[in-house]
Amino acid sequence: MGEVSADLVTLDLLREARETVRSSPLGVINTPTIPWCQTTLPLNINCDIIIKLENMQRTGSFKIRGVANQFAKRQKDGHFVTMSAGNYGKSFAYASKHFGSKGKVVMPETAPVSRSVLIQSFGLEVERVPTSCLMNVVNRCVQEDNMTFLHSYDDLDLIAGHASLGMELLEVMPMPDVVVVCCGGGGLLAGVASAVKLSGCDETKIYGVEPEGACTMYKSYIEKKPVGMDTKSIASGLAPPFAGTLPFELCQRYVEGIVLVSDQEIQKAVSILYASGLVVEPSGSAAVAAILNNKIPDLEGKNIVCIISGGNIGKDELSNIPD
Repeated sequence: MGEVSADLVTLDLLREARETVRSSPLGVINTPTIPWCQTTLPLNINCDIIIKLENMQRTGSFKIRGVANQFAKRQKDGHFVTMSAGNYGKSFAYASKHFGSKGKVVMPETAPVSRSVLIQSFGLEVERVPTSCLMNVVNRCVQEDNMTFLHSYDDLDLIAGHASLGMELLEVMPMPDVVVVCCGGGGLLAGVASAVKLSGCDETKIYGVEPEGACTMYKSYIEKKPVGMDTKSIASGLAPPFAGTLPFELCQRYVEGIVLVSDQEIQKAVSILYASGLVVEPSGSAAVAAILNNKIPDLEGKNIVCIISGGNIGKDELSNIPD
């Protein structure tokens, strides 16, 4: 994508995107929130936490929010290409089928095969390649096949669409002390953080959570520029090969910091959530893992929002999660 400044992300832009998402023919849901204390999830901190259940969202994750705004801003009958480990690809495929557009999803070889099959069921082509080759294949499709690239996390319209989640949070908890959000390329984290901060929550501390083996945003903070790495994690949806440029700029402005969780901690969170009646994929469990393992500082006595970002996990994946 071309360079887009974070200065373009204004409250008016986010409000407009929220109305677009809310009225989208794709049927985006204002997902429910539940108090942590009304679940059987363990907690060793005295605080009030509400959980935002994006695992109950249309297509099973928050990604449909950004996709709804992206497609609203583009010619619907185009020929699009994207890269995704699964959740964005599923929402992209769902929208493509709805609007009758053609599309292709370039997926990392590490993504579950079941997700490729699901995307293909919507009538889209899938090409699986090594993670390091994702952008090379996308560029080939753009140059040789005249396809339009829709970025799965580094896109202004996408981030503005994801910000609708942040605005919904504030309707339930108008002045949270802490918001905990998973982070892959940074699109969701940037959108939620922008919505919260631009809505006047100056004192709210927002934390992103990344897997230790896919910590591109964490490393970007250290190097003060977006960086890439050879990512590897059970949370494939949080393991793109590089941090987004626009998400990085927005996160630098609005996000307190990035914390890391191990694959083992993520797996344990999936298991604990499942035992509590919540079906959540590894990527969607990262924020919960951070709270369960005391990775977020200074939560005692605070009002906290924790986002469960997706529930697209197959029986085969669940069976491989240790108890």
